[in-house]
Amino acid sequence: MEQRTNPAAFRNPYSRASRLARLLWHVTWLLLFRPSPWFMGAWRTFLLRRFGARIRYARFHASVRVWAPWLLDVGDQVWVDERVYFYNPFGATVGSRVVISQGAFFCTASHDHTIPDYPLTGGRITVGDDCWVTADAFVGPGVTVAPGTVVAARAVVVRNTDPWTVVGGNPARTIKKREMRDPNNTSTPAATPAPAATPGVP
Repeated sequence: MEQRTNPAAFRNPYSRASRLARLLWHVTWLLLFRPSPWFMGAWRTFLLRRFGARIRYARFHASVRVWAPWLLDVGDQVWVDERVYFYNPFGATVGSRVVISQGAFFCTASHDHTIPDYPLTGGRITVGDDCWVTADAFVGPGVTVAPGTVVAARAVVVRNTDPWTVVGGNPARTIKKREMRDPNNTSTPAATPAPAATPGVP
């Protein structure tokens, strides 16, 4: 049997109301969010909340993109740096005390390449408490970044991480345990939760 794809047959699964809401948000982002100066973080959080985002306390750089604010949940003490993109048709949750560095991309949606018309697939991304997602990292659909995880620069995370580990590479793998240190005595690691072992992960 000849194999052939048919991308022209793809059907947008989103309602007219959803597309209209995203258009309104995009205009708001262009006119009110993106041009705002660096010190107006509270204003940007206010705009996201007005469009349905559930945010306790966070600061977003003016260049941050959110596909659908009403599908975004953010905890307390969260810092989101420039060029971060939440492509969140399936929803995204960020815990508390989280830092997200420049250019990180959270992609909750993809397409089924085994079906000719590439139907939409995906799953919610969850970033646990006390994580650091560093520059240009990619987090894929349905992934849970466990509490305490550090995602190294330009890592591609396509499966769940273990708690309190450093992960990196493409695809991302565990590099080492993350052990916090007493800031008053940098030679003595503070007690941290031990990462759970996952078969097949070095």
